[in-house]
Amino acid sequence: MKFRSVKGTKDILPPESYLWQRTEETIRSVMHNFNYREIRTPAFEETSLFARSIGELTDIVGKEMYTFTDRSGTSLTLKPEMTAAVVRAYIQNNLGEQSSLVKVYYLSPMFRQERPQAGRLRQFHQYGAEAIGGEGFSVDADVIALAVAVLEGAGISDYRVRVNSVGCGKCRPAYREELRAFFRPELDRLSEESRERYEQNVMRILDSKNDTDRELSIGAPLMKDHLCGECAAHFTGLRETLKLLGIDAEVDGTIVRGLDYYTKTAFEITSADLGSQDALVGGGRYDLLVAELGGKSTPAVGFAAGLERLLMVMEKQAPREAPALSPGIFIAAADEPGRKRALIKTMEARRGGIRAETDYLGRSLKSQMREADRQNALFSIVIGKKEVESGKGVLKNMQSGEEIPVTLDSLVAEVQKRTGGA
Repeated sequence: MKFRSVKGTKDILPPESYLWQRTEETIRSVMHNFNYREIRTPAFEETSLFARSIGELTDIVGKEMYTFTDRSGTSLTLKPEMTAAVVRAYIQNNLGEQSSLVKVYYLSPMFRQERPQAGRLRQFHQYGAEAIGGEGFSVDADVIALAVAVLEGAGISDYRVRVNSVGCGKCRPAYREELRAFFRPELDRLSEESRERYEQNVMRILDSKNDTDRELSIGAPLMKDHLCGECAAHFTGLRETLKLLGIDAEVDGTIVRGLDYYTKTAFEITSADLGSQDALVGGGRYDLLVAELGGKSTPAVGFAAGLERLLMVMEKQAPREAPALSPGIFIAAADEPGRKRALIKTMEARRGGIRAETDYLGRSLKSQMREADRQNALFSIVIGKKEVESGKGVLKNMQSGEEIPVTLDSLVAEVQKRTGGA
């Protein structure tokens, strides 16, 4: 039987894996500059955590989650998103008692059984950040600045920052009724999905990708125009702070969130290089979620972004060629005494920070040198009985052909000097 990867999953092979590593290093570096620390949570959680945080009636919970029952009868789910898991860890481990503002980031695989398409796989990878404990608009601005800094660190310059306010429990109910009144005469013309949203969360109709829904939404009242005094002041402060930080953000009243625990700030960063599904980053404030999941009432804000989608845009805006990761030295063995010494010197070179390789397949000396050429080794040396007994050999520069007499004891130091330790 011939096995293949499961539909909607992808192998990340060399040299592409090197680009992933470099991008992950960029993300970590920027996160650390903003004083965020990494959090890692289990690959699965109790299903009820996501049902409560994401919403029983959402497509993610209803159609897309990978859910199974373990041997004890507990329903578990591979995590489809990270915020709920981070908040669960925050509550369970009493992180709020250690710091009044907890700033964490993550890089993690996620799992959703949706239709595979460009940038959307069934196992995909997200990076993101959560700032739990801060309620002012300056924290929101800092989180948006962090998301922008990651993109710019990855070489992306063509993007749009769009912000909105989704209000709060004080100003949202009256707005929702006004929005229902606007759509009521057109209810039969809305898509089936939007008709469901009309009953469950009418604001989500503004987020529809259906062309007819979009047309029917023209002229709809927007939450940003119906904010209470507190939410309006917060939104004004956010926009002024972003301007102060040099971030050009446009107001987009159609950015909404699907659940009541989201409050005030909502934002997206988009790229035209992704086509119609153009979101690179999505985030916002979720002041009511910690309490919803059993913790103390705690304000919070964060964002999530797809790593695959980031790499797609990087390929168009900031292409990077993955290097071959050639060995600094290939140590060939001429005979059995040489093979033992080659193994020793290879390990010494690796401990000295040099990328080193030798032969493990018992190949002829000619085949070994052919392998050194194939791997584009910078230097090579042949060790046999003669070299072992004399303690001397010849280091060869594989590009220039230069031959440098060395002692075996000084081999590692000589390569370090000539390669900078690479």
